[in-house]
Amino acid sequence: MQTISFYPGPSKVYPQVKTFMAEAMDSGLLSRNHRSPEFVALSQETVLLLKQKLNIPKNYSIFFTSSATECWEVLAESYLDAYSFHIYNGAFGEKWLNYRKKIRGNASGQRFHTQRQLGIKSLTIPEQSELICLTQCETSNSTQLKNKQIRKIKKQHTQALIAIDATSSMGGIELEWSYGDIWFASVQKCFGLPAGMALMVCSPRAIEKAQEMQHNLHYNSLLFMSEKMREWQTTYTPNVLSIFLLNRILKHVPDIQTTSTLLKSRASYMYQELQQAGFQALIHSKRLRADTVLAIKASPQQVTYIKNQALKAGFLLGNGYGTWKEITFRIANFPAHTDEEVHALLKFLKEEGKKCQ
Repeated sequence: MQTISFYPGPSKVYPQVKTFMAEAMDSGLLSRNHRSPEFVALSQETVLLLKQKLNIPKNYSIFFTSSATECWEVLAESYLDAYSFHIYNGAFGEKWLNYRKKIRGNASGQRFHTQRQLGIKSLTIPEQSELICLTQCETSNSTQLKNKQIRKIKKQHTQALIAIDATSSMGGIELEWSYGDIWFASVQKCFGLPAGMALMVCSPRAIEKAQEMQHNLHYNSLLFMSEKMREWQTTYTPNVLSIFLLNRILKHVPDIQTTSTLLKSRASYMYQELQQAGFQALIHSKRLRADTVLAIKASPQQVTYIKNQALKAGFLLGNGYGTWKEITFRIANFPAHTDEEVHALLKFLKEEGKKCQ
């Protein structure tokens, strides 16, 4: 029996990836170097496809990195002198703040409550903040920031760059790119690909600010990355296979408006069905819940039981994370998951939910 992964990353890979991997092998591209005309053509086409399918502004730059965590470092090293302020309510947003402090120390943050909407007026953002860092979808607790909340921060702090971790939402939910200057995400979630690559999307302002600061001592500094990407190249030998697979998947999937509508509708249905089955969402407010990751609250014994029984039935559920590690299990709602798979999982959870009551 094949196990269907509903883990919130790495998660289910599109089944077409198997065919695309064979195509990549047969093409000979995997034996080409990353300065070759063949790679340059692949890189250029993939960037254009990303802009087309995700509705990314034409004047924004797109870079290939190894992971979202590397993007934290790219930003820390490229804006070394910039004071960064981090707004977070979960484990990954806090990790980003702590990582920035390790690199430079010129950072602070403000935590907001998971069960209440981010109060923009209650934020005390230091005047010297040049980089405001947000986590659009907090994977650890299944909360998300709405586009209008990001827009308000952007409107009130016009001089600062807005950096957004969209690891669990990019490729699945429609994002308002103009509300942020730097967006980044790994591909093992909504892009339905194996782990090992991430994307970073930057506004012209983000590039200009990096040029002003002139921090170019690292191979993955934004200045060096921007210089190479002008020729559709990377600063180091990239994951050519992942770029090839992303290219083919982008040709296969619908545009982001269609995907976003599907995932939001399905998330609403999943939350409703789970509630009727006796399960409780960690996040009470429907407005605060993420559409791509569902965190379900239960006793530690129930969490262990459900996960073990799910695995026997052919479903891999996500562990809880951080503060909620022992009292939640998480369910991915990504584009690679089919409606049939979701219905099968919900049927299983309804049956098991009766046993837990």
